[in-house]
Amino acid sequence: MPPRESVRQALPVGEPTGAPRAAHPATKVSFEFFPPNTEAMEQTLWASIERLEVLAPRFVSVTYGADGSTRERTHKAVVRLLKETSLTAAPHLTCIGASRGEIDDIARRYWDMGVRHMVALRGDPPKGSSGYVPQTGGYAYASDLVAGLKKLADFDISVAAYPEVHPEARSASFDLDNLKRKIDAGASRAITQFFFDGTVFLRFRDRCAQAGIDSVIVPGILPITRFPQMLRFAAQCGTSVPHWLHERFEGLDDDADTCRLIAASVAIEQVRRLLKEGINEFHFYTLNRAELTYAICHALGIRPQQAGA
Repeated sequence: MPPRESVRQALPVGEPTGAPRAAHPATKVSFEFFPPNTEAMEQTLWASIERLEVLAPRFVSVTYGADGSTRERTHKAVVRLLKETSLTAAPHLTCIGASRGEIDDIARRYWDMGVRHMVALRGDPPKGSSGYVPQTGGYAYASDLVAGLKKLADFDISVAAYPEVHPEARSASFDLDNLKRKIDAGASRAITQFFFDGTVFLRFRDRCAQAGIDSVIVPGILPITRFPQMLRFAAQCGTSVPHWLHERFEGLDDDADTCRLIAASVAIEQVRRLLKEGINEFHFYTLNRAELTYAICHALGIRPQQAGA
């Protein structure tokens, strides 16, 4: 989704405090990929998929261009996932750039291919536009898309959530009401935009519960592959970047190896804290790279042998 569209037990002697020895029996993960537009990027993507497949994620999502521009590449990636892997593919689908009938046809095509899980999003307006305008004759908002998909077939549907409020929302309460509409329309879970302060997510989870949203709220985790790139993503989607995070990466612009070590440490700290708070499902925005996500899952106790590899 970047840039927009997330029991403490006694430990044996020698176990680091707060470090789970293995995954909680219910710990689940899912991964997000985006469709590549060059041969080199395609090779990177499929190498990453092969690396992460052995961790048996609950599903892997494939993004859709902000204005629907990657429709065919998304479809191509989903077809290959279904044919060549054991993974559950969950294509993104948006309200942008297509009529209701066209979107319904895409959804039916996916269902006939064997796709049972979709990620339903409003989508971002095309670059250069003054703001979002619903497509004439299309689905206006994600809640409408969710309702439409559920009428077509019994899809398992994920939607987006924004712990720090969607940039276009009038208020936090308006944003929360919108999330509730999506859940009430038939969505199974909400995946959050990425964040770095665990307290932000936990407060959001509590607000969801108070609003009567009883579906799973899955934290979206963004391993930081490149700090400047992450800052651009954060500025676009309204994610706050704590001062301590700037300090961790300060002076490392030309030191990729150290950056990767710091990035892994940050994300592992983040998921371990959430695990202690009872969170047992995580969605990783991989940016088509496997190394950091694989390391974080390892720290969660998710191992290939547990996946039957």
